[in-house]
Amino acid sequence: MACRRRAAHSQRGCSHSRAAVRVAAAKGDGTSWNPPTVADTKRKFYEAFRKPVPGIYNNIIQELLVQQHLMRFNRNYNYDEVFGLGFTSVFEQVLEGLPEVEKEAIFTSYVNALGEDPAQYKKDAAKMEAWASGLGSPETLKPASDGDEVQQRLASIAARAASGEFLYTKFFAIGLFRLLELTGAKDPKALEALVRAIGAPPDSVNRDLMTYKGILSKLSAAKELLAELAVREKKKMAEREAEKKALAEADEKKKQTVDAAVPT
Repeated sequence: MACRRRAAHSQRGCSHSRAAVRVAAAKGDGTSWNPPTVADTKRKFYEAFRKPVPGIYNNIIQELLVQQHLMRFNRNYNYDEVFGLGFTSVFEQVLEGLPEVEKEAIFTSYVNALGEDPAQYKKDAAKMEAWASGLGSPETLKPASDGDEVQQRLASIAARAASGEFLYTKFFAIGLFRLLELTGAKDPKALEALVRAIGAPPDSVNRDLMTYKGILSKLSAAKELLAELAVREKKKMAEREAEKKALAEADEKKKQTVDAAVPT
């Protein structure tokens, strides 16, 4: 009986928790917020990209897709060009080594599965890269409501951060880092100054950038290992073929010797 009471209480607790989640997920205008599930997003990706994702990339793609789903369908999510640049940079480096056609197909299927526009990501990433590359110094990379288009965009992001409506993500951090990288900034203080000017959490930015670099390092090591294994396998195949050829030639010589010894 006690067990049943505890079970009933647990079920009521779970029901209350689920109800609380539904209430918390309600939009400010009173309409319900019913985002797709992670399973929905994964299904959309694999329906669009029907080929198997190469093993070395598959786990990373799935992990990124789950993480980005949670970002994308957070009520405070608001796409911006820095986020687009950060994500595009990650994808390019993660899928480096794949044929361009396959890389593009994975990217398109991935972004579409999240209900966003792959072309917009590419366009914004290219725009931000061109803008940052043309800056005279990293000091120019700062939010300014009276500045150029990108500086005004950064100022808009800073205003959202100040109001508590900005959803910080690791892709945003990587986008900031990429912008600074393109200006030629070498001093770590430049990143700290930019992060503080925008109002992003410095500790989170540093942690996410270190994690990102670690992932790329492991992926690079895995690619090198696969390349070495491919070279070894190719060498073994060549050795096997040479051995087969040598045996065939030896058999042919033996046959010719036997034929020559038989009286005609």
